[in-house]
Amino acid sequence: MIDHVRDLESVRSATERLLTAAAKLDNAGVTDQSRLPGWTRGHVLAHVARNADALVNVLEGRPMYVSGEARDADIERDARRPLEAQLADVRESGARFQETGAAPADWSRTVELRNGVTDSASRVPFRRWAEVELHHVDLGIGYELEDLPAEFTEREIDFLARRFTGNPDVPPTRLTDGTRAWSTGQEAAEPEITVTGAPADLLGWLAGRRDGAALTAEGGALPALPPL
Repeated sequence: MIDHVRDLESVRSATERLLTAAAKLDNAGVTDQSRLPGWTRGHVLAHVARNADALVNVLEGRPMYVSGEARDADIERDARRPLEAQLADVRESGARFQETGAAPADWSRTVELRNGVTDSASRVPFRRWAEVELHHVDLGIGYELEDLPAEFTEREIDFLARRFTGNPDVPPTRLTDGTRAWSTGQEAAEPEITVTGAPADLLGWLAGRRDGAALTAEGGALPALPPL
């Protein structure tokens, strides 16, 4: 069972961690390159804020974004703001998301995200949690995949493994950290490849944040994952 109330609290805590860390930057630091190609830290912070508003739209039954072009234009517009404006936007948009999440609603209903993707409303808070945690790492300010809450890391590995399940471009693959295991890729009675590594390295590879060099693949080469 997905506990959306608990996930909303996790989002709140993750947002506070991001804000506390980002507040140590200065205006010049906001313009520095992030870990995401082509994006400054300002782009990352702008995206985090606009994603909160987009998920409010989802929960209230509106399109997540007017269009892909409008989404990109909004991020580009907001990326150049000084640090104080960036932090205020992340804080205020995050509060709007929390307020919407606290309103009485049918959390079992199906909602629509981008590109026709649908999901249970109850999973939206976890999706927001992932946005905040992973983009905190993307800022490149000392918060690493190893610093993520263990519960989040395990759930995000499971979530991303499911996203690649049935993908014809990914061979049948078993993922394991030595204690837990997940299946992904093409459906098969037995996996062709077993990928082993630390939870942070498994998550980094699945999320496109690491190249998988720290992982061990048995039965074949480390699969090339399609972009998320």
